[in-house]
Amino acid sequence: MFKFFLKKFSPSKQKAIDEKKEDEYLFSPEQIQSINEKWLEKEYEGELSVDVYQTDQNIVIKSTLAGVKPEDLKIIINNDMVTIRGKRELDDSETKEYLYKECYWGGFSRSILLPTNIKIDKVKATLKSGLLTITLPKLLKNYSVKVKEES
Repeated sequence: MFKFFLKKFSPSKQKAIDEKKEDEYLFSPEQIQSINEKWLEKEYEGELSVDVYQTDQNIVIKSTLAGVKPEDLKIIINNDMVTIRGKRELDDSETKEYLYKECYWGGFSRSILLPTNIKIDKVKATLKSGLLTITLPKLLKNYSVKVKEES
């Protein structure tokens, strides 16, 4: 998807950028439509915004998930990675004439690398008032090694 933004511009487009002419466009209407169609494909997964912080005992992940039902949400923990995956469904039971349509509807996911090992069997996840909170207790390992003096 981002290849559209990384390509080289033709000399006339680059000149328009340099001169900041408002009457010339970076993308043609056809290119914009193509970008929008790819963005709105059903298979596309939006990226979920998260806050991740740690305390002495836990790693905590928070994300706003307004309109998501708990049954449409999966949390997968694999080694040192947590993946949150789900979908937000739009109720299209009636035809609407939108003035603005900015909310993302459809699938989403986010993978987060964890900085330490966790107690997988003690993980808690709650969804309250559209706020997902995942609490991952740290696996605290203290190793001590006895040093022997060799003669």
